[in-house]
Amino acid sequence: MASKRTTVRDLRRHNRSLLLSKLYFDGPLSRHELSQLTGLSAATVSNVTAELGEERLITEAGQVESDGGRPRVLLRVDPAYGHVAGVDIGETGVKVELFDLAMNRLATVEHPLPKAPDAATAVEQVASGLQEVFASAGIDESSVLGVGIGVPGTVEQGARVLVHAPTVGWDAVPFTSLLQDAGVGLPLFVDNGAKTQGQAEMWFGAGRGARHAVIALIGSGVGAAVVTDGTTYRGSTSSAGEWGHTTIAYGGQECRCGARGCLEAYIGAGGVLARYRRARGKEIAGEDEQAQFAALLASASKSKTAARVLDETAGYLGAGIANLINLFNPERIVIGGWAGLALGEQLLPRIRSAAGEHALRHPFSQTSIQLGSLGLDAVATGAATLPVADLLEQGATPRIAKPGAPDSDAA
Repeated sequence: MASKRTTVRDLRRHNRSLLLSKLYFDGPLSRHELSQLTGLSAATVSNVTAELGEERLITEAGQVESDGGRPRVLLRVDPAYGHVAGVDIGETGVKVELFDLAMNRLATVEHPLPKAPDAATAVEQVASGLQEVFASAGIDESSVLGVGIGVPGTVEQGARVLVHAPTVGWDAVPFTSLLQDAGVGLPLFVDNGAKTQGQAEMWFGAGRGARHAVIALIGSGVGAAVVTDGTTYRGSTSSAGEWGHTTIAYGGQECRCGARGCLEAYIGAGGVLARYRRARGKEIAGEDEQAQFAALLASASKSKTAARVLDETAGYLGAGIANLINLFNPERIVIGGWAGLALGEQLLPRIRSAAGEHALRHPFSQTSIQLGSLGLDAVATGAATLPVADLLEQGATPRIAKPGAPDSDAA
């Protein structure tokens, strides 16, 4: 096979991407520091930063003293260059958030969804939520570089982005096409919600600085993002990370996916509440799943049944984490998602202990287990990083999508 020849254009794009990324994650930095950190020559750094400055992608951010010479100008990515939106489509609601390029949150709206929402309802809520955050922040849609969307299911990337989410009844849903048909003409980036949460925690949260990490999402559903050397492992069709549908008990409890013994059936919020109902013979108070889960946690101090169910849940979660440690040998495991954070705040020592009981001793000793630091906004924040990642990779503005254009389905 003939090797691809590197062109001057390829080299220019690489240099722009390298400098933009370094400024985005580690800035502000001087041109001298950029040259040292990237290995690019002083002349290349000077030329490329001049281009980026003319395009208003970067801006000056003060000065620092140099050793005996003139003060050095600090540079950073300009937060005002554009905006990005992040969408979290959960099983109970849609959250839409708007950010500037520095990921400062400017506006947020949330809309509830019915149980097992159909795709049309979710699309309607996303489209209206986008207009609401634009209006709330007082910005024009033309300043938005792209919309990232985290969805509850696997995402098949291709000429058309297809979402497979059997737990909510979605089978090969062409989600970006539906949004475009609903009038959303911005560049669209769609990924699994666990993966967008993973990117957010790796960029800004508890995963930052780790080369090998697993970011777990535990809510109504359960998933994980496996990150190695800064790259999320996706598998052949991008469905890797369905940790919730690994088997924890052969022939065990029936899972929403139709199989038996899935981890999700034991640590997902619905599975935990179902186990309590079977043990106690009655419902727990609360108007929705999140309220019921919070009530269960609160009752553990006075209910032996609640305490036992939660202790079992921590054990199952620890065993599931041990599987991740044995399979992927991460240096860090981060627990996120609304149910995962609630469980971890109350039971993290028990979870760690159970993981240690089931994992191989040496890799376990090299792994830290901690809670996510971005809270309940992690999926939407991570979704908003998808157009930012494209900007950094391209070294330029993300390609503009027009409704119906097949190449607008990017992630």
